This record gives sequence, C-alpha cells and structure tokens, in this order.
Amino acid sequence: MKTDTQLQQDVLAELKWEPSVNAAHIGVEVQDGVVTLAGHVASYSEKIDAERAAQRVCGVNALAVEMDVRLAGLDIRTDADIAQSVENVLQWTTYVPPNRVKVLVERGWVTLTGELDWEFQRRAAADAVRNLMGVIGLSEQIGIKQQVSSYAVKTDIEAALKRRAKDDAHKISVEVDGTDVTLTGKVPNWFERDLAKNAAWNASGVQNVVDHMTFA
Repeated sequence: MKTDTQLQQDVLAELKWEPSVNAAHIGVEVQDGVVTLAGHVASYSEKIDAERAAQRVCGVNALAVEMDVRLAGLDIRTDADIAQSVENVLQWTTYVPPNRVKVLVERGWVTLTGELDWEFQRRAAADAVRNLMGVIGLSEQIGIKQQVSSYAVKTDIEAALKRRAKDDAHKISVEVDGTDVTLTGKVPNWFERDLAKNAAWNASGVQNVVDHMTFA
C-alpha cells in the first residue's frame, strides 16, 4: 500500500505526463488515501482530463475535486452563444435523436435534460458538449425512456461482465430493481470499476446505476 506522500507524487507525475493538462496550475493533496485536486484549469475539458488522469493512478480510491475553470479572454462567450453552439453540436451528433434533448445555459454552465432511449446516446450528448469553447461546467440530467424486464437486464449485464472482466466478474454482484441496477463487490482498480458500470449502463432500459463496489 502506498503512503500519502507516494500517492501524491504519483498523481503529480501522472498530471504532468497528461499532455492535455497544465499541471503547473493544479495542486495535489492526499490525506488518509483521499486525493484532492485544487487550483484552476483553462477549460472544462481540461478539468475532466485532470480527474481521469488522477483516477488512473494505482491506489487512488477516493477523489475530491476543488478545481475551478478560468477561461482566457478569447474563450469567454455569452450564454446565448454557448446555447446556440450546444444546439448545433447536438444536431450534428449521430447518436443523438433530434429534438430529444433540452438545453439550459447559465453563466457558462450547461444543463441537459430530456429523455433518450439508450445510455450510449446520453453519453454521446454529454461528450459532444463538454469540449465546447466557453463551457465551464456540465449537468447531465437526461433520462432513459426504454424499459424491459429485470431478469433480462440482470442476465445481459452478468454476461457482459464475464466477457469484459474475466476472472474478476464473479466478484461483482448485480441486483436489478425495476430500471435501477446496483453493483456490489470488489474490483482491483478504476478501470475495472468503469468496465462494470459501463456494462450496466449498456443494458437496455437501465435508468440508474448505483455503484457500491469497493477496491480489493
């Protein structure tokens, strides 16, 4: 097990290694294994990349984010301009059906609402928006409309876990209550945790995934 100092050094090194992140503006603190990222970044997409870089480091079991987005002068846009850009990019996104996602922009923070049929459509909508110039934050509140039987969802998820997680699949328990899926058990790292959650979200009709998994 890494000490807090070792974990801090590894996270700092990973941030410096990530080319999309300016690590000079990000501070890293670690206390009892909990990593806190502080400071400021130049865009919302850089903030997300910094979070993902920290999560890649072995031993990071909990992450607190206290970074803020400080746009440079040329990147600052009005809410109306951002809203128009969001509408345009959603129309040009192949996976997002037209007129199914509503857009609200307030002080650079984008909120997406509405209903879609699949989780991959919801991810596509969020991915299309977070890299737009002027966006400082994203609240994704899109619901999933489709519903199927709990047994079919559970069977599909368990089969996907066996295909992806291999030997670790039997350590993950899947419980389905209507359109809610709860995952419990132990995983070795963030990568395997994300694989399990993505497998659950990819099942038809799932509207909510509750992650109760812990690290082995």
